[in-house]
This record gives sequence, structure tokens and C-alpha cells, in this order.
Amino acid sequence: MEGGQSNWSNDQVASSETIVSGEQDFDEDELKMLLAWLCTAWLHRSMHMTERIRDNVLTGPQWVSELLHGHSDRVYEAFRMEGHVFLNLCGLLKSRGWLADSRYVRVDEQVAMFLLMICHKNSNRALCERFQRSGETVSKYFAAVLKAVLKLAKEIIVPPSFDVVLEEIRIDPKFNRYFKGCVGAIDGTHIHATVPEHMQPRFRGRKGTTTQNVLCKYYAVDSGYASSPGFLTPFKGERYHIPEFRRSGGPTTAKELFNHRHSSLRNIIERSFAALKNRFFVLRQMPPFKFEKQTHIVIACCAIHNYIIEQDRMDKCLSIYGDPDYVCEPTEHGTDDVVTTEEGTEMNIIRKRIANKMARDNHMPEIP
Repeated sequence: MEGGQSNWSNDQVASSETIVSGEQDFDEDELKMLLAWLCTAWLHRSMHMTERIRDNVLTGPQWVSELLHGHSDRVYEAFRMEGHVFLNLCGLLKSRGWLADSRYVRVDEQVAMFLLMICHKNSNRALCERFQRSGETVSKYFAAVLKAVLKLAKEIIVPPSFDVVLEEIRIDPKFNRYFKGCVGAIDGTHIHATVPEHMQPRFRGRKGTTTQNVLCKYYAVDSGYASSPGFLTPFKGERYHIPEFRRSGGPTTAKELFNHRHSSLRNIIERSFAALKNRFFVLRQMPPFKFEKQTHIVIACCAIHNYIIEQDRMDKCLSIYGDPDYVCEPTEHGTDDVVTTEEGTEMNIIRKRIANKMARDNHMPEIP
């Protein structure tokens, strides 16, 4: 047949003619069975021609090169980062020895495969077509880049220094008189995950918490967290979210004023999560990997996000969500504001003290 290797040799044809001619001693039923087998074998062979499936003229390396030398918007749409950030990331992973060019696949193509998966949730099959590689090759290098980025995460995901007053607090008069002990904000966000049935109950309606005993230093957290050491929560049962105040007027009591300032301070972490999930589609719809791999992908997304922040302060995604007036809709799940320890009681005393200071500065009645 044309384009294949299914034509039989002259010797094969001759041997079959010899059988049919009667030189071999077969009865009629045996001859029919033999002819049926020959027809089946010929049909099977004709249907399995050797033919390349990855025949796109634009190979993976050529596509990456064209992208990097083309319009900058194309690079950002594909990798969710500018071209120079992409090249710097590839260079860093390579210089540290975490990734290396293989015989057929360079580091930039390996990282490109990984980014297309987590930024756009491209399937393995779609990546095979885009890079003209086999499914095994795509999976191999996705795992390699994930492992490399997890090593980067250990260096780039670090807690804030307890000795430094945050710039957002230091330069803003709404905050610097009241929240000098705040070392950061903590929030929870829901990441879609495919969890085995026996593990699902532990994840329903829960937020991660950290147990730290930090004297006079604290994180600003929402009402999804219980009042406990190192966690400054808002007043329960009072207006809290910025959209509520925009719809029905400004704060009228000391508790509402505290909640309004507390919510404004925490708005940065909510905007950070919004930027993170906007950059990486995989955080909105996780593929059905093993659960451990899913958690590693979340960490890798955070690491790359932090790297982009370091490399490009003018990043487009950060520009959208970096505006302090941009307010994200609340997604938290409230819990009872239960105080179970002396330290938790101390945090409530600190909260009341801050609220009353705000009240005095704004000529409002103090909390008794």
C-alpha cells in the first residue's frame, strides 16, 4: 500500500500460491481456514503502517524561540510573565543545577511545558501537540521542573521578619498609629483539589492555622480564625468587609471603625490571592494528579509568583490587583470567636485598646 510497508515479498506470495496450487496436501476445510488466516494477517498488517504523528513543521524549540522573539504580549499570554523573567527563571534553575539541557529538550522548553500546564491547564495531549513530543516526554519534564521549582520554593517562600514594620503600615497614617505590632496578614483561599474520598472530611470548611506564641507581635486575620496567640481578629457581629461600608456608609462605632481599618489592612492579602489564582488556572481547576503532587503544584505556583514579584514590580497581573482601591469579594467562613487561653484573652485586650485609640482620635465613644 502507498506510504506503508505492508506489501508482501515475492517469496511470501509464491509460498501462498504454492499452497493454493495444491502442492501441499490440504483438504478443503483446512484450505479455507488457511486462506482466512492469510486474509486476516494481511488486513492487520495493512492497518498498522509506520507513520509519524508529530509532523508539525514548528517544533517545540522553534515555537519557544518564536515566542521569545515575537511580541511581548504573546510571551505574557503564554507564560503569565514577561520574557526576561522567563529567561531569568530558566537561567536560575539551570545555574543551580536543578535543571539541565538533555540531548533533545533544552531547559527553556522544559519550563515552557510546565508553565503552559499550570497557567492554562493544558492537558498532556495538548502539550504533546504543541511541543511535538510524546506523552511520556511531557510527563517526565513536568515532573523534573516541578521538583526544581520546589527547591526554589525553600528559598523564596519565607516568613516576614518580626523586627520590621511593614511598609504599608509605616507610610499610611490610617495604620501606623495603631498596627505597629502587625507583622503581616493571613488569609485562607479555596484551591480546587481532587482528594481521595477517605481524606475529604478533613478538608471541608477548614482553614489552615499556625500556632505561634509571639509576644506583642501578631498577624491580622479574618473571623475565620479563632482568637488565639499572635492572631488579631476583627469584632464579631459588626460590619467588616469594605463593600458593606461602601453600600451603607462609613463606620459609626469604635468596633466598626476598628473593623474597617482591619479589613483595609488585610485587603492586601486578599488581593494577593486573587492575583495568584488569576495567574495560574490550575489553582482553580486542579487535574486529578495524586494528592501529594497537587499540594506540590500549589507550592510551586506560590514560588513562581514570588519570583515574578522580585523580578518585575510592573507585572501586569500585579498591576491589576495591586491597586489598594481594588476590593475582592469576601470568601471567608466564620467561626465562633472563642477564647480558650490567657494569651487569647490578651489579644482581645490589645484589640480593644487599638479600637479605643481610634475612637479617641475620631471623637467617637470608646468601648466600655
